[in-house]
Amino acid sequence: MYCCNNCEYKCIRKSKLQTHMKIHTGEKPFSCNICEYRCIRKTDFQTHMKIHTGEKPFSCKICEYRCITKSRLQEHMKIHTGEKPFSCNICEYRCIRKTDFQTHMKRHTGEKPFSCNFCEFRCITKSHLQTHMKIHTGEKPFSCNICEYRCVRKSSLQTHMKIHTGEKPFSCNICECRCITKSRLQTHMKIHTGEKPFSCNSCEYRCITKSDLQTHMKIHTGEKPFSCNICEYRCITKRNFQRHMIIHTGEKPFSCNICEYRCITKSRLQNHMNIHTGEKSFSCNICEYRCITKSRLQTHMNIHTGEKPFSCNICEYRCITKGNFQRHMKIHTGEKPFSCNICEHRFIRNYDLQRHLKTHTGAKHFS
Repeated sequence: MYCCNNCEYKCIRKSKLQTHMKIHTGEKPFSCNICEYRCIRKTDFQTHMKIHTGEKPFSCKICEYRCITKSRLQEHMKIHTGEKPFSCNICEYRCIRKTDFQTHMKRHTGEKPFSCNFCEFRCITKSHLQTHMKIHTGEKPFSCNICEYRCVRKSSLQTHMKIHTGEKPFSCNICECRCITKSRLQTHMKIHTGEKPFSCNSCEYRCITKSDLQTHMKIHTGEKPFSCNICEYRCITKRNFQRHMIIHTGEKPFSCNICEYRCITKSRLQNHMNIHTGEKSFSCNICEYRCITKSRLQTHMNIHTGEKPFSCNICEYRCITKGNFQRHMKIHTGEKPFSCNICEHRFIRNYDLQRHLKTHTGAKHFS
């Protein structure tokens, strides 16, 4: 028996020990003349060269899979047999490969041996680090052949392609929602469970996703990264910015198939459709009031709470709705946009004008 004096390695033949000792010395006598690959064993070198020649002598009898080594074929066959010899003693994870198992165990230990030299990012595998580095280099090797989308990860491209195919393989078992990814479905399910794991440390705001919390925090910091190049409008989110820009273009992409109504957003169209269907999906839990939109319900609730969020800075007037507040301000500005086409009277509200017009029709009827 031959023993290594650096570690616990033991073997039968002296030649094997000599090969093993190269691990400690760092010697790699076999080098590839095509790429930078170097190795200790001749057999490893011969296996590597098959990558360049394209030779795959081992083939699966069940599917079309072919590979370079017998060990890889044996590993592949476990996919067909369902065998997963490596199991975690902490959770229910099972896998085919020892390397996958070792990577998984680092999740429990918290070990992240690979670190980025540009930021504080750390990860479990070298491949994850290589993917992360593309963020700093700006490299996006995966591109969509239908639109201009480009991304860092192959998995991100595969997810993106489902947008074009319309594929939504993950479905909610409570409502009719369907999602492209499992993670999106998991996020959606929190709507039903009421779970809001992310909370603001400045106010009582809680939300489902980390991105929603990051957006919310900009309210406290006052950050508005999106600005209009036509007017002075600034906002927190890209969605609100895109919605604003439609005001300048005059575009109203959403149209009602019953009447001529057109609008800027899908949510406004959905609210409008409730007028035709008569659906009032939002209801007050204090009285029998029902309405079409959530914003109308929130306004209605101010009646019960007594809250009057709109206050005049000239007099003591306070009110529940923005519309009433705007009408009140016209008293101070003297603005009377509604005018009678029979006499010279002008009014702040259309309601007052309509009531005034009845005096003309009533006088004409009397004469």
